[in-house]
Amino acid sequence: MSVHINISDQPISAPELLNDFEARLTSSGGVVSFSGVVRPGGKDSRVLGLFLQSYSPMTENGVEGAVEQAFSRWPLEALAVYHRTGEIRAGETIVFVATASRHRRAAFEAADFLMDYLKTEAVFWKKEITEAGEVWIEPREQDYQDNQRWQQSETN
Repeated sequence: MSVHINISDQPISAPELLNDFEARLTSSGGVVSFSGVVRPGGKDSRVLGLFLQSYSPMTENGVEGAVEQAFSRWPLEALAVYHRTGEIRAGETIVFVATASRHRRAAFEAADFLMDYLKTEAVFWKKEITEAGEVWIEPREQDYQDNQRWQQSETN
């Protein structure tokens, strides 16, 4: 079992991280990766970037807990979570998640689960920086609904 978690203000290179991740695999047939990039479009004005704050060690402990849940729910060989903090300009990568399993379905579901956690439950405060100014933002209602399905499937 291979786990890499990194929450920092350093830039994320998804291609490099994916290469490193795949190089450590020994038995996986399914590898899923997701990288999220700061979108330049906003509701009322162009997004210039985001500013993210985390609360260490609470943020890291929460991510570690989600990683433990992923390993308990799916037969994973490896998992990686990288998340940026600080100022992130439009077009830059804010998050990278990769999962690996013998079969694709487990890798897909685990990556989806982790992204839903990061979007709604991880301890990050996010400020959108636009041409019109700055505003603290919350996850969308759809993000909470997406995350809710994991609680429902845990009780079924």
